[in-house]
Amino acid sequence: MSNDIRSKQFLRVLPTEKQPESMLQRVWGQLERCGLQSDAFVCASKAQIEMIHAQLGDVECIEEPSRRDTFPAIALSTLYLLDVARMDEDEPIVIVPVDHFVDDHYFQEIQTLGALLVRANAQLALMGVEPTTPTSKFGYIVPDAEVGFDGVKYVASFVEKPEASVAAALIARGALWNCGVFCFTGGWLRAHLSRRGGPTTYQACLEEFDSLPKRSFDYEVVEQAESIIVHPYKGTWTDLGTWASLSEQMSTPVVGQGIAHACENTHIINELGIPVVSLGLTDAVLVATPDGILAADKSAATQLKDVVSHLQSRPMYEERIWGTYRVLDYQKLSDDTEVLTKSIELYPGQNLSYQKHMLRSEVWTVIEGHGEVVLDTTRFVVGPGDVVRVYADQWHAIRTDKGLKFIEVQRGSKLVEEDIVRRYLTWDEIEQALSIGLTRR
Repeated sequence: MSNDIRSKQFLRVLPTEKQPESMLQRVWGQLERCGLQSDAFVCASKAQIEMIHAQLGDVECIEEPSRRDTFPAIALSTLYLLDVARMDEDEPIVIVPVDHFVDDHYFQEIQTLGALLVRANAQLALMGVEPTTPTSKFGYIVPDAEVGFDGVKYVASFVEKPEASVAAALIARGALWNCGVFCFTGGWLRAHLSRRGGPTTYQACLEEFDSLPKRSFDYEVVEQAESIIVHPYKGTWTDLGTWASLSEQMSTPVVGQGIAHACENTHIINELGIPVVSLGLTDAVLVATPDGILAADKSAATQLKDVVSHLQSRPMYEERIWGTYRVLDYQKLSDDTEVLTKSIELYPGQNLSYQKHMLRSEVWTVIEGHGEVVLDTTRFVVGPGDVVRVYADQWHAIRTDKGLKFIEVQRGSKLVEEDIVRRYLTWDEIEQALSIGLTRR
């Protein structure tokens, strides 16, 4: 279900009273309930910003120029807070992953980290989860048994994903799971970057982003710090990194069209328009999406990333601010012409920009709803059954008041998302241009 555009944090699979929500939506709601939302920023890669706005609305995002690792992302975010948001250098910053399933108490505990950091006069404050089992899935924070205060300990060392026997010995020493929560001051991290010869301003970090070490924040910063404290967390915490852990949070065994007959601890997640049926399976997960189909024992599903790492294809489903699209079919004809068929849903009150493509033509067939189309300087209304042909190098746009679904067939020599030129983004801009007469470039 995950790809470069729609990573696991955006999958709407967590149950709510109304409709399933994503990990991102769940965390954002928890931040609001705990009074933290107004001071929260979302950091993500450029390709994911539009989906974030589609799920959360108009939130402040820190945009990574490319996908690297947590060290470049956190460095960029910190310098953004200092230089753009004008945060004081002595004010604590807390980094929180989105892909963990926690209760609201978790965010109340996070709010104590800044005060603990100051009290301990430490460079970093971490939050560690009390382990429930000696697993090799997580890194471990080993505390100093002698030095600490009020349950807070100074960190003696880190052990990255040890074998189960080693993990058991670490737990006996009071080790905690590293859940990726970091607290520090912006001024301290800026000074750290300066000592390492890295960028110390937001603009410089943007320009040098692709040359920053592609490493985790743990390796590049945390393990280099001289004074670190860890605050134990005893509440609900689950890393939603596997289908087994995710299925534990699902309120129903079937999402989408599906039947699980005579099955035990088996889950179906189906995004396709055809039914998926499982018979007599135990501890299994079946996932059917436009990007592929998975049938796996839950214990083996942890190997999924390695198994599919060599598979490369275009994202088959995307969620945008204006709506969604799903790829229905792709063909390459004998003369190398490419044909791509999409099902597109345009949300109420939304529009596609006034744009053109140089390498392809498009044919739109409206299947539900009503809307308005602009072709060059011609403007007309469309409804179910109407067909619109858009030629290559022809300006076009479409909007709807109450919602619109249509099938788009692209045909051209090379079908890539980069083949697009936009002139106007909003419908107001398009209408204003129409009033004075649009001209073609």
